[in-house]
Amino acid sequence: MLVRHEFSGREELAEALATSIAKDLSLGTARRGRASLAVSGGSTPALLFARLSQFDELDWSNVTVTLVDERWVDESSDRSNAGLVRRALLQGPAAAARFAPLFGGGEAPDDRSIGAVNASLAELPRPFDAVVLGMGNDGHTASFFPGGDTLDHALTDPGPVIALKAPGAGEPRVTWTLPSLLDTGALYLHIEGVAKAETLEKALGEGPVADMPIRAVLRQDMVAVQVYWAA
Repeated sequence: MLVRHEFSGREELAEALATSIAKDLSLGTARRGRASLAVSGGSTPALLFARLSQFDELDWSNVTVTLVDERWVDESSDRSNAGLVRRALLQGPAAAARFAPLFGGGEAPDDRSIGAVNASLAELPRPFDAVVLGMGNDGHTASFFPGGDTLDHALTDPGPVIALKAPGAGEPRVTWTLPSLLDTGALYLHIEGVAKAETLEKALGEGPVADMPIRAVLRQDMVAVQVYWAA
């Protein structure tokens, strides 16, 4: 099921989405004493992170934040999603949260480094209380890229995470698998701009998942997809 939330401005979107996520996390901490959140990187969530980080009524000390996916780069790189999360989200009240990054070190992800990442995620509260996905104009989400060398596995394996290389991905990537990401109480797709709206409409049409992997998310029936969009 697809639920659309459209806003006239990006600040309004950030406020609404941050409020919804904070509610998800508060319910998680109230229910089981701890909560978990998986977020995407890139430029789109900057306003969202800034607003969410300031929810001082949330018990951040019992929240674990992880990444939906990561470029295989050190946090010192300006391409690092972990670096972005530390700078933009884990500030103010949210600095009390635990962070579970996905980079395992080394020149490229291999069985040993991916095993180490998976081991580091073993204590992360599951299911997620909220997962926030983004989407590229090529129809990728997380690191589910068209042409990915392990795309089929990334869309079907239990995970938690898997390595992937793709022509449009730049660096090698590590990503939570789709079944892992769907194991959540709330699933958000955060997109902005006319081009992303057009990409979404195309993805909702007929066509192979391999051409636009976001279709695997849109076509599943495990959890409703909450689309937050602003021009």
